[in-house]
Amino acid sequence: MTDVLTYCLNVHPTQTFDDVRAALTGPVRAVKRSISPDRPFPVGLRLSAECTAALTEPALREELAGLLSDGDLRPVTMNGFPYGPFHGTRVKEEVYLPDWRSEDRVRYSTDLADLLAALNPEGAFVSLSTVPGAFRPNGAGAEVAMADNILRVVAHLVALARDTGRRIALAIEPEPCCFLETIAETVTFFETWLFSDAAEARLSELADLPRSKAAEALRRHLGLCYDVCHAAVEYEDAAGSIAALRGAGIPVHKLQLSSALRIPSGNPAAREALRRFDEPTYLHQLIARGEGGLTRFTDLGEALAPGGARDGEEWRVHFHVPVFIDTLPDFATTQDFLREILALHRAEPISPHLEIETYTWQVLPEGLAAGSVEDAVTREIEWVREQLS
Repeated sequence: MTDVLTYCLNVHPTQTFDDVRAALTGPVRAVKRSISPDRPFPVGLRLSAECTAALTEPALREELAGLLSDGDLRPVTMNGFPYGPFHGTRVKEEVYLPDWRSEDRVRYSTDLADLLAALNPEGAFVSLSTVPGAFRPNGAGAEVAMADNILRVVAHLVALARDTGRRIALAIEPEPCCFLETIAETVTFFETWLFSDAAEARLSELADLPRSKAAEALRRHLGLCYDVCHAAVEYEDAAGSIAALRGAGIPVHKLQLSSALRIPSGNPAAREALRRFDEPTYLHQLIARGEGGLTRFTDLGEALAPGGARDGEEWRVHFHVPVFIDTLPDFATTQDFLREILALHRAEPISPHLEIETYTWQVLPEGLAAGSVEDAVTREIEWVREQLS
């Protein structure tokens, strides 16, 4: 397996086509000049539903293809997780909407897949990451509907491969406080609802496939986006989680490289320092680990409030920080977990697509994001290359 290393364009505003044009002709080309001046540079696209709808216009789609070609950029993966605005406004739990209960999520995913097929050459493999079913309060009891909608998208991907020669795989991304949160929950859901005999029969019906081909098609077009930050916040065992996925036959179609905040032992000083990270745009789940096990808080403000996370316990916070940072003035990061995942990948490849996803540059506390975003992204790519070499 040849791994492809890129970064996710959700670090830049990509709500409108004008935003996408500005990103591809500005910071993305700057990163390419630093990282890959003489070779094609893989990119991880992120397009909102608004931008995707605009790209049904042939002239704009042709312009996007031209921007990629002129910049020597290859769209090897797509972040199909955030549907609406992702910068400069409250995102929080709304980032999961529409979720996999909704026809809008199905349509958005198939539209992105069609676009990726149009932008890539015959024989290409492209990953498309997506939400972990739903935000946990919305997912209970919706397993049947969510699984069937996912299988409908897989059937579309099977037809797309048959008609165009481009293989696109849907990659579900577990996240704290979501319907699919832990690797154990994810394995159970796949085995029960997505890779089961009933799922094979349903895909056979939806995609007009012989039953004997359905199991293989499911794994070719459906799997996981393993976000390293999310797994670290959940206190996953790095080697054990990868082994569990392999044992269940669940492919990791995309490995998202990211790092979280870690407080080895919560205390008043750390609590005060963390208030700088309690910002109004993104959800920052905190999971505390003590003698009684794990305690989950949906957002940082909840954890820092009276009666929240207890002193003396370890705290991990879903706040993406630059992957090259090991420690901060007041606490640590989960970089050790990321190093372990990269070492496992170096020994036995986990995924064909490695995508750095530090999308928080605009909301990092002062002093953590020195320099331009493109300089910081370049430094992240260089750091990952060093770990893999």
